[in-house]
Amino acid sequence: MAHIADAKFTQGNLMRHVSTMSLTASIGLMAVFAVDLIDLFFISLLGVDELAASAGYASTLMFFASAINIGLSIAAAALVSRAIGGNRHEEARRYATSVAAFTVIVGILVPVVMLTNADFLLGLVGATGEIAQMSKSYLFIILPTTVFSGMAMVAVAVLRAYGDAKRAMYPSLLGGGVNAVLDPIFIFSLGLGLEGAAWATAIARMATMGFALYPAIREYDAFAGFRPREVSRDLLEVIGIAVPAVLTNIATPLGTAIVTREMARFGTEAVAGMAVIGRLTPVVFAVVLALSGAIGPIIGQNFGASRLDRVRESYIDGLKFLSIYVLLAALVLYLVRVPLADMFGAKGDARILIYWFCGPLALANFFNGAIFVSNASFNNLGYPVYSSWINWGRHTLGTWPFVVVFAAWWGAPGVLIGQAVGGVLFAVVAVWLSFRVIGDPGRRLFMPHLCPQQYRLQIVSNRCIR
Repeated sequence: MAHIADAKFTQGNLMRHVSTMSLTASIGLMAVFAVDLIDLFFISLLGVDELAASAGYASTLMFFASAINIGLSIAAAALVSRAIGGNRHEEARRYATSVAAFTVIVGILVPVVMLTNADFLLGLVGATGEIAQMSKSYLFIILPTTVFSGMAMVAVAVLRAYGDAKRAMYPSLLGGGVNAVLDPIFIFSLGLGLEGAAWATAIARMATMGFALYPAIREYDAFAGFRPREVSRDLLEVIGIAVPAVLTNIATPLGTAIVTREMARFGTEAVAGMAVIGRLTPVVFAVVLALSGAIGPIIGQNFGASRLDRVRESYIDGLKFLSIYVLLAALVLYLVRVPLADMFGAKGDARILIYWFCGPLALANFFNGAIFVSNASFNNLGYPVYSSWINWGRHTLGTWPFVVVFAAWWGAPGVLIGQAVGGVLFAVVAVWLSFRVIGDPGRRLFMPHLCPQQYRLQIVSNRCIR
């Protein structure tokens, strides 16, 4: 039976809230990565290299549709959690419905545009000939389900906004289970090959949406009736958070491309080593990657309740939790560095890079996490554009000059060292900005503050209040 939920993050131990939300979110995130690996594994069993390449090209284009959905889910979490924190439950339902409506519109339009221009877009990422045609077939099955994955993300974000960490975790796990079961059936038993993997993913997306919407509606009655006038009224607020969040996500592959290009100068062993690191990072540091989405609702609820003391404490506890986790993960990596390198058959530069990753470079994930936590504070306190500035700066000015200089000094390891050093500098900037924003929400730092509609700017205390 649906019920009105308390703003649970405005009371109780904040470190417990941070750790619970982060750990459960990371489990869901790891399920997503596991499904990607399972897909790739089953496709590789077909013994046709072109199939794996086709899936890779298609995934590159699918990332941009996913980035839009992630941006909308961030908007949902920020707007709904702030309303819940202020005990404005009807407003929370209205925001959830507005974001869901935009998600449906985007989920229909984006696939239409991308599929209409599929040949051109695949050519841009380097797909040609038969591989391009296989990638196109893959896209024509999966891209139309963008609306389902988007709705699943929004529903999960809404569950997190209500503080329901457990129910927010289940959709990814159950959806991943559906995908894992259907993959071998469609790929091998039905003989559909690459298209079978696409159909399995498409069905899993629908299942994930169902697993997410059901508890959101049944437990919290989280969505209101669709009213076009209210949806249009919320448009600017949703776009104000979603667009910067999308730009923030798109910056990441740019930084990865820069690092990959520089690493390629040192040969195949170096690239192979970086590929291993790229697969290990989201598994070992899934908690770090999940921090932004996990801590956002905690900050949002307390901001909505005008509990700025708890907003600051939430941010600090997020950094504390991050430091403890990274230290433990780095220690484990250091202890298993030799068998880990042996497991991947790493030699030469590949082995050296893995040792660096399992040593000092593992600690650099604290600074990446600090940027994620800071992004959560920006998105939920009315400064979403800061997230874009920080991420684009980190993956351009904070990447290319540093990897070039350090690579000239230390070779292949220098590429990763330079990337880490740039991350440290931008993390410092992000943390500084966050404390300024938390200390004076509504303060005009470098641009106008996106003060929620239900607040007004009080000049005396320079903060948004109800």
